Amino acid sequence: MHTGNWWWEMQEVFEKHHPNATIVPIITSSDKTQVTLFRNKTAYPVYMTIGNLPKFIRQKPTRYAQILIAYLPTTKLTHIKVKASRRRVLANLFHTCMSFVLDPLIPAGDKGMRLVSGDGAVHHGFPLHAIFVGDYPEQLLVTGRKNGECPVGDVKRDELGDFNMQCIPWDIVPIRHALASIDKGYDAFYKACSSVGIKPIQNIFWRHHPYTNIHMCITPDVLHQLFQGVIKHVFSWLKLVFGHDEIDARCRRFPPNHKIRLFLNGITHLSRITGTEYAQLCQLILGIIIDMRLPNGLSSDRLIRSVRAILDFLYLAQYPVHSDKTLDSLEDALCRFHNNKDIFIDLNIREHFNIPKLHYCQHFRMFIEHIGTTDNCSTEYTERLHIDMAKDAYAATNRKDEYPQMTLWLERKEKVVHHDRYIQRRLTSKNIPSTFELNTMRHPPVLVPHRELLMSKHPSVNRVLFGTLIDDYGAKDFEYCLGEYIAKAQAPEQVFTTTTLRIATRSVLTFVPFHAVAVYHCIKFTEHDPYSITKGPESIVDAIQAEPGRKDKYGQPIPGRFDTALINVDGGVTSGVKG
Repeated sequence: MHTGNWWWEMQEVFEKHHPNATIVPIITSSDKTQVTLFRNKTAYPVYMTIGNLPKFIRQKPTRYAQILIAYLPTTKLTHIKVKASRRRVLANLFHTCMSFVLDPLIPAGDKGMRLVSGDGAVHHGFPLHAIFVGDYPEQLLVTGRKNGECPVGDVKRDELGDFNMQCIPWDIVPIRHALASIDKGYDAFYKACSSVGIKPIQNIFWRHHPYTNIHMCITPDVLHQLFQGVIKHVFSWLKLVFGHDEIDARCRRFPPNHKIRLFLNGITHLSRITGTEYAQLCQLILGIIIDMRLPNGLSSDRLIRSVRAILDFLYLAQYPVHSDKTLDSLEDALCRFHNNKDIFIDLNIREHFNIPKLHYCQHFRMFIEHIGTTDNCSTEYTERLHIDMAKDAYAATNRKDEYPQMTLWLERKEKVVHHDRYIQRRLTSKNIPSTFELNTMRHPPVLVPHRELLMSKHPSVNRVLFGTLIDDYGAKDFEYCLGEYIAKAQAPEQVFTTTTLRIATRSVLTFVPFHAVAVYHCIKFTEHDPYSITKGPESIVDAIQAEPGRKDKYGQPIPGRFDTALINVDGGVTSGVKG
């Protein structure tokens, strides 16, 4: 998070009055979750972490970088029959509870507090509320905006789909003045809040937080804004354009590939699709529609361009490292989508694109430059924390007066974990590497990590004749290519001086004293986590399968599988085969 502009701007502000101050960015997140399959029982946890921790630590629940600070009330107040009054009371209830929880940050952020690090050094720390992580309803609730509006800027509802409309973030100063007018009476308070476009919330929790602009704390969220938002809309539009039957039929004809899920029963019937399933669908959708014909003889060029542009935006937005070039590509992808989106209007699928989550894509670059990459503020970690902090905790209770039991259960669990960590640290204290060793073992973060080949120790088939390679494997030019390889290996210094014709002649004249070779049916590619402190275990990121058809033990035919591979012969980095 320290790579963003916000941290450096705050550091410059504090250096004027508090030299050598330590900024502590507070990251809060909240999301209501269901803890039972029946009776609709819900919990409303609030989590907190700090931006001083590296993101590869904050992303792992087992590192306990995120802590539970509160359970908010989940009452729906159904006894209030007027819906407008009920929504107003629920908003005031949320902000009153959040004020009770987060008010200790106000004096600490204004005057600072003593913080002792692990090496015993004492720092003058200033905890500042920097990021709020939540889905779109949570963002509106926190900022006090109305449904259908942008929680960041002052664009109107009917202008959200206009890509050329500039959305300037709200100025927090007039908003604070409007919230301070509550002492003048409700009518004056209501008019003041309406003039700045927020709801008349009496005890909004961020009002007195120093150096906090809540509209600049509403950060991008890949899970809810892209997967569960924009991508979900695009899938629904494509279903209406091409029909369910054709899309499902094309899904069944997809060839298998490594780490690509095949939806053999189709995708149109899926309900309650998770973010992981949307990510798997995004790997297939462009291949499904690439040559589909549109009704009424319309050209599909604009449709293909718009779908590809939004997929480019999705993958670029998830980069763990960004540069000016990648951010320019991010903006270009969004621009290409807006230039071609009118195809959905021509097909009578949409009448407008005033969708808040689609509009928020215009703010991605600003927030990436402001607080760092999107993996600093993803709700995926919040959803994962629900399992440990809410669902498992509720399952350990007797379902009566559950919150005291849940907090006690979590407190005991944390003590057990802390004691176990202490024991493990004492047992392995002699093997802890020094700071110098940690710095030398750590890999710099890169967009394309280094990959290594990994093959099995023994071949899949020990002896395959050249004729079998031609008939079963389809390797028609194998003997010629083997001769060419031997010719180049015998005189590598002549490769760049010898013409292609001479190399071909030498390969034909090369004598191969054998007629069979060993065959490997799988090649794997591994890489190490570039963000880990030590060189941990390898992870398989890709694989190439090449296996002819065969019959199983029941005599049923199993079709062959030959994956397509692009081989970079001259420009790639060479490495030995491992295994």
